[in-house]
Amino acid sequence: MGMLKEFKEFLKEYKVVPLAIAFIMGVAATGLIQSVVNNLIMPLITPFIPGGAWQTATFLIGPIVIGWGALLGTIINFIIIAFVVFMIAKFIFKEEKVEKKW
Repeated sequence: MGMLKEFKEFLKEYKVVPLAIAFIMGVAATGLIQSVVNNLIMPLITPFIPGGAWQTATFLIGPIVIGWGALLGTIINFIIIAFVVFMIAKFIFKEEKVEKKW
């Protein structure tokens, strides 16, 4: 039973369960944000993209094909996720300004 007790202490000391919950919630939030970007934001931007298909929007530099439409969608996903994380950190830490700690 000693090893089982050590394992339980490990889980408590390193807060593995809350970390796992946060990871699972992060994956779920990422899926939700991706859906919002793909199904709500990007269709609003699509009329301004030549050809209208943002996921397949590309431009050529000689033989090189750069898929900037998919990149734009990913950048918007990142910005939204980063903002949500910032707001959560601000709420949890209840600071006036989230700043670097030296």
